[in-house]
Amino acid sequence: MGTRTGIRRTLCSLLALALTPALVGTGAGRAASAPERAAPATPVLVAVRAAHRGDVDRVVFEFRGGLPADREVDYVDRLFADGSGRRVHVAGQALLQVRFERAQAHTDDGRPTDAPRRVAFPLPNVLTAVRAGDFEAVTTYGIGLAKRTPVRVTTLQSPPRVVVEVGAGFATVSRKVWFLDRDRFVDNQEPFFVPVRRLVRPGTPASGLLDRLFAGPLPRERARGLRLLRSGATGYDDLTVSGGTADLRLTGRCRSGGSTVTVAGEVLPTLKQLATVDRVVLRDAAGGTLDPDGTGDSTPACLEP
Repeated sequence: MGTRTGIRRTLCSLLALALTPALVGTGAGRAASAPERAAPATPVLVAVRAAHRGDVDRVVFEFRGGLPADREVDYVDRLFADGSGRRVHVAGQALLQVRFERAQAHTDDGRPTDAPRRVAFPLPNVLTAVRAGDFEAVTTYGIGLAKRTPVRVTTLQSPPRVVVEVGAGFATVSRKVWFLDRDRFVDNQEPFFVPVRRLVRPGTPASGLLDRLFAGPLPRERARGLRLLRSGATGYDDLTVSGGTADLRLTGRCRSGGSTVTVAGEVLPTLKQLATVDRVVLRDAAGGTLDPDGTGDSTPACLEP
């Protein structure tokens, strides 16, 4: 019996040694460790919308696949594009930077979602939201405001949303802003520029109107053919209103493209609706204009056809 038992033990040992390389070779050794977890999916930004409720304006960022791991909302002086570092221009008197980490505004195969790159809103404080980056799972927006006010950030589920609330409990008045009507221009049917209504603070109507102008048309206005004709301008600066004259400088480039229809056709009527403005002096980025001391409106040479 002892001899037979010893033989069986020896055969079992030899069999175990023979099987060991096969187990290692097929990856059986790794099966003993904890299973690897798949990397969590990156939440995808699918919508940006805004509404006025009570004394606040609410900007809602809606995601698919959960909420971003980190959300940062801060007032900044300027906004820069993620990756390139270039300046991103956002209309308004105050600027909120909204930054989402572990979030993207495109699908995994690289297609953009319905989240807008640039959108205007008709709210008392929130003028516009402009995307500054969708780079390496970081998505950044700038929110242009009429006035710097307290901010609160909350989250909601079903669907996942990040809500940015800014104070908007101040007085506003309704004024007109002129935009290019693309269809009328194509059909050569004047007037090429048509007015729409916007809310502005009564104490600073001139800057409020220009901020609304450079925020651009609302989505529903764009759907009916309205466009902001920039003529290369990114915005305005050095605005003064004195003695019936509004004097301002365009920022960015300035070019007419050989056309008599330029950004001046939007700026001049938008400002001259004000009782305090009889004349507009519009300058290029360097401060040049054709007739600064005349009695009529003055525009820069770069806007000549």
